[in-house]
Amino acid sequence: MLLISACLLGLHTRYDRGTNCNGELLKLFQQGRAIPVCPEQLGGLPTPRPPAEIQGGTGHDVLAGRARVVSVQGDDFTEEFLRGAGETLYLAQTLQTPVAILKARSPSCGNREIYDGSHRGSLRPGVGVAAALLMEKGITVYSEEDIEPALLAKLLER
Repeated sequence: MLLISACLLGLHTRYDRGTNCNGELLKLFQQGRAIPVCPEQLGGLPTPRPPAEIQGGTGHDVLAGRARVVSVQGDDFTEEFLRGAGETLYLAQTLQTPVAILKARSPSCGNREIYDGSHRGSLRPGVGVAAALLMEKGITVYSEEDIEPALLAKLLER
């Protein structure tokens, strides 16, 4: 069983009620091999919601209390992002899944780069809050951009 960002499975969970549906990942969901997860919704944020970015660091810094998650309107969503990361970890541990496939560049789910906190579309190296917590607990985090047929086949062998 794989944990996959709900927006990648066609659910309208993005901040703007949009979706980032990925056909290959959707097939896994249709076959009962994936569980959808949206850390931001699990943390209590509504959909739609204002876009948010990590200010002052990365997801690891948010977990350590050195950075925060702030909306474009200036609202502090740090607690909701932390709660959602915790709930996502709970699902991963309950399902005993060693792998998650999460949305690239998301302040919750990004696994290599995130927006820089300026709300101007600039990227920087780093991971989102939920991705950071999963990684810290030994769960491998991929993004939809990492998925290729050979990797997907390997993940499904587990």
